[in-house]
Amino acid sequence: MSRQPPFSAGSPVPSRRLSRLARLGGMAGGLAGGVLLDGARRLASGERPRWEDLVLTPGNVARVTDQLAQLRGAAMKMGQLLSMDAGDLLPPELSAIMARLRAEAEPMPRAQVQSVLDRAWGKGWEAGFEDFPFRPVAAASIGQVHRALTRDGRLFAIKIQYPGVRRSIDSDVDNVATLLRVSRILPGHLDIAPLLGQAKRQLHEEADYEREADCLDRFRALLGEDPAYLLPSVERDLTRRDVLAMTYLHSVPIETLEAAPQRERDRAAERLIALALRELFEFQLMQTDPNLANYRFDPASGRIVLLDFGATRAFPAELAEACRGLARAALAGSRAATEASLAELGLLDERIPAEKRHEILRLFALATEPLRREGPFDFGDQTLARSLRDEGMAMANERSEWRLPPVDALFLQRKFAGTYLLAARLRARVDVRRLIERYV
Repeated sequence: MSRQPPFSAGSPVPSRRLSRLARLGGMAGGLAGGVLLDGARRLASGERPRWEDLVLTPGNVARVTDQLAQLRGAAMKMGQLLSMDAGDLLPPELSAIMARLRAEAEPMPRAQVQSVLDRAWGKGWEAGFEDFPFRPVAAASIGQVHRALTRDGRLFAIKIQYPGVRRSIDSDVDNVATLLRVSRILPGHLDIAPLLGQAKRQLHEEADYEREADCLDRFRALLGEDPAYLLPSVERDLTRRDVLAMTYLHSVPIETLEAAPQRERDRAAERLIALALRELFEFQLMQTDPNLANYRFDPASGRIVLLDFGATRAFPAELAEACRGLARAALAGSRAATEASLAELGLLDERIPAEKRHEILRLFALATEPLRREGPFDFGDQTLARSLRDEGMAMANERSEWRLPPVDALFLQRKFAGTYLLAARLRARVDVRRLIERYV
């Protein structure tokens, strides 16, 4: 074992429901206090501010993100999902604050790590390791990762779940939803019950590390010996529901490729886009979290390293076929076929006014421009991203027209939007049309 000083960094994860509820209650109180003070000040100066303007101030959003980051678990994960890794699609003030929830969480103190592993592996587990640093190499919303060396010389990445995460999922999701309702960030007419049910299901699945191990094994089998990708293998003897043990892969963050030659950036982005398309059209199984930390790069082999399969989601073959029809319509530039395909996917219906349908179709045509472009599309050109942001924000401001799309469509949107943003960050040039024509 490593002889390092006691791990002083980090803060304990509140594991009891009452303590987590108290944190969320305090957050709601702080938010309300901020709204009242700012509202009184602005009214005194003669302004008539909207409620949303009072709620979504940088100070109030900072209060919320600070508390969610302290809680970790499902509360922090909900904040990440709400921020949607949206990058330039959010107003810059909110984008900078919400990035806090996509950064690393505070790690657990050493005593809490010890307690989790004592329960999972039994006391005296340290005897099986030559080195087990209690300082993690990464910490996220549901767990943290340690790089450990066994007595027989095997190097592992050990993912340890924060205590209390699984049993607090339902109450965390309900409490965050209540906060959104009370703060009136969401319109009153919006029925978010189906989305909350899916969020709970997804988070319960992500909190089951034995399920994640199964998903990782499935992806290893599906990708086989594909030279473009590299995945860790599971160490079943050390894996439990709260602990996932995998081979440690030497790699660097994918964003380090920003300084790489154009050809290398293009190849990496093409592989990520090709993988997303294979997941949808071939596997009907998708890792739906496009967080930057889930993609790394192996400089020695030039392969993309794929990590974190907790958010793996299966899609019905019918959904893949409907998406295939939508891709055909986009490539053909056919408004009628696009409208029919969007209706089949549940993204358009007769309740939507004609003017709003026209706006949705225009936004879809804009978003699918890379598919119609002959030759490589330059993701480094931010003209399209800015247009999408402006159009999207204009539609978002019309709160009375908000509708929740089917949950599967939301997960697909998140995956492909995240992949787009990663390609944009790499300033890659990719022939997207050539990639998607294989499937349509």
